[in-house]
Amino acid sequence: MAIEEKDKLTEERYLEDTIKWIDNEIVRVEENKDHLRGKIEDLRRKSKGKYNEELETSEKLYNITSKSLEKYVEGKNSPYFARIDFKERKRDTESFYIGKFGLGDSNTGEERVIDWRSPIADLYYSGTFGECYYKAPMGLVIGDLTLKRKFIIREGKLIQAFDEGINEVILRGNTEEGSALVDEFLRVNLEESGSSKLKEVVATIQSEQNQVIRSEKNIPLILQGVAGSGKTTVALHRVAYLLYKYKDKLLPKDILIIAPNKIFLDYISDVLPNLGVDNIKQNTYEEIVCEILNIKRKIITKDNKLARILEEGKDSENLILISNVKSSMEFKALIDSYIEYIEKIDGENIEDIMVDNYVLFNKEEIIRLFTKDLKKMAINVRKDEIKRYFTLKLEEKICNIIDKINFYYEYKVARIKNQMEDGEERRKKLIEIYDERDNKKKDIRIKSNLCFNEYFTKWKEVKTENLYMDFLKNAYKFIPKDNAFINEKIIEKLLNEITENMNKGIIDSDDLAPMLYLKFKIEDVPEKFKYKHIVVDEAQDYSEFQMVTLKYMVEQNSLSLVGDLAQGIYFYKGINDWNKVIKMVFNDRVNYIKLNKSYRSTIEIMDFASKVLMKGADLPIPVFRHGKEVEVIKFKNNKEFGEKLDKIVEFIVNNGKNTVAVICKSYNECKRLKSYLNKYSSYEWTTIKDTSKSIDSSRIIIPAYMTKGLEFDCSIIYNCNEKNYDENELDRKILYVALTRPLHYEYIFYNGEKSSLI
Repeated sequence: MAIEEKDKLTEERYLEDTIKWIDNEIVRVEENKDHLRGKIEDLRRKSKGKYNEELETSEKLYNITSKSLEKYVEGKNSPYFARIDFKERKRDTESFYIGKFGLGDSNTGEERVIDWRSPIADLYYSGTFGECYYKAPMGLVIGDLTLKRKFIIREGKLIQAFDEGINEVILRGNTEEGSALVDEFLRVNLEESGSSKLKEVVATIQSEQNQVIRSEKNIPLILQGVAGSGKTTVALHRVAYLLYKYKDKLLPKDILIIAPNKIFLDYISDVLPNLGVDNIKQNTYEEIVCEILNIKRKIITKDNKLARILEEGKDSENLILISNVKSSMEFKALIDSYIEYIEKIDGENIEDIMVDNYVLFNKEEIIRLFTKDLKKMAINVRKDEIKRYFTLKLEEKICNIIDKINFYYEYKVARIKNQMEDGEERRKKLIEIYDERDNKKKDIRIKSNLCFNEYFTKWKEVKTENLYMDFLKNAYKFIPKDNAFINEKIIEKLLNEITENMNKGIIDSDDLAPMLYLKFKIEDVPEKFKYKHIVVDEAQDYSEFQMVTLKYMVEQNSLSLVGDLAQGIYFYKGINDWNKVIKMVFNDRVNYIKLNKSYRSTIEIMDFASKVLMKGADLPIPVFRHGKEVEVIKFKNNKEFGEKLDKIVEFIVNNGKNTVAVICKSYNECKRLKSYLNKYSSYEWTTIKDTSKSIDSSRIIIPAYMTKGLEFDCSIIYNCNEKNYDENELDRKILYVALTRPLHYEYIFYNGEKSSLI
């Protein structure tokens, strides 16, 4: 509830005092920055381009000071968003103000504003009134939480403040359909207009979201979250939290974020910088794999393929089958059998490492190391490791051979001495033998190094560039007799398809995971592409096979996978059961969390969208925010649609909202509609396609499959008739995705007969 007037006056005075303090800090930090800049310039002149330790230290301090200044400047507009009062045992009650950044006094070192990621800030998100605790580095801190206060501060002014009463934030009874936690502060934030970019939400993170953000780093996290549950936002805030918690061990360059497309990457591009995190690699799966494999050919993306499936309908059955096979764990098993075959052939060709007629290293030891001791390593890495191990023993082996040479020539010398009398001829013969011995030893030492290096150079010749094609040509040999899923005819189809694609200079994105897996098993993961944490958004759209390849790229299985099975529009290749991922990819060691509350859309919108879901699906629970009923409107022709669309846009703008998306089922439908709206709408509309890199317009036409993860003030579903959206899994999921995009308003148009799904 809103705080009392006297409390508001107290908070306004405290805010004014805080802003004055920030102003003083800004002046102090700017003076320090100017001093460092002058010092750096002076040191650069004196060093004349040579390395200077003092210069390096000063430059680091300057960068730290610059970032600190940025925090104070940004904090001036809204230094904090919450206050908690906490009484630690045997101590007085203290007030802690929590903000996006920790702001400390440069003289005393004390924090005036606590960083939202700090241990004590956990009480704001998840603490309950009365006795509670938080986990600090030194252990549990127990005490009493007596106040949670939330602020809306704009341009340095306190607009509103709310206290979370002990009994106020409760679950409503069943009298309110779709009810969830009542939180006036949250409601005010949710009713704001949407924008073209996702925003940070540190002030409104909910308890269940906070649990995800702060979950353990080195156990794979699978987050199943309904539409609008904040999956993406939570995943990005988790990245910021991990960098804060593990700042001595984890750097931004150690993290990779995998997103579904370029539009989505642009949409989320502001979140991490707004949280003070820069230089994190963000990419699509296709592009990161092409970078690793150095592929320059044009890619048939998953969106290209889905668009074709939508256009072809039942004629795409063969396309779906091939995609399903290449994405399966059964296909991975065939590759594993092929790799074992390569290992076997490689092992059978292992010979002794010889120099002249001497054995430097015997093949039995090499075979044991290659096939048993180092079995878990990539094939070429095993060879490198064997070479490294043998290099340490090489001098000893050479010395052993030289000992044998010495022994042989000592025997020859002894024979000469026994057979010949002392004299010029015997001395000459002995000198010849000694010279021969010394030359032999010298020759052996040189040849040993040459033979050793030549052996491993020749043995290392397993290249992965053409290995995938070789695998497909031989895959029929490795199909188990009881495999009903993959047969020789399917393998032949795969081979024909990839051959045809190669001739056209293109590559199917479904071939990337098998090719990458082969590279990792043969050559290992390149150092440049080894990460300490990977985030995968819309994870349900990736196959278990793709998940395996990502697992190779990260230390200690430190992955955050966020998705929603109900939105799995790539059902023919993606994940339809998290249990399969948990068991087949992560061997049952996973932190699995579900988020069922939806914060994006109104109750009316989410109730309507939920009717499209299959029976047994997790129904989203919308937060307690009512709005306008979803309107279902019949139209006769596109002229009428354009006229009604203009009235909707006018209504949206008059109600203080901004972003409007007309959602078509396919891109071809988007193009056709754009030509109609050029004639019949008075507004300018921008068409979004799978190659688009950003959304620069507030009024767009977009295919349903491109809207994953996006949100708009208003969504308009174009032509939801029985022909466009039939009773099948793909149409149902695509329609559900489209229906769950709007924040405030939704309109559904249809021509002819309305789809039975609505």
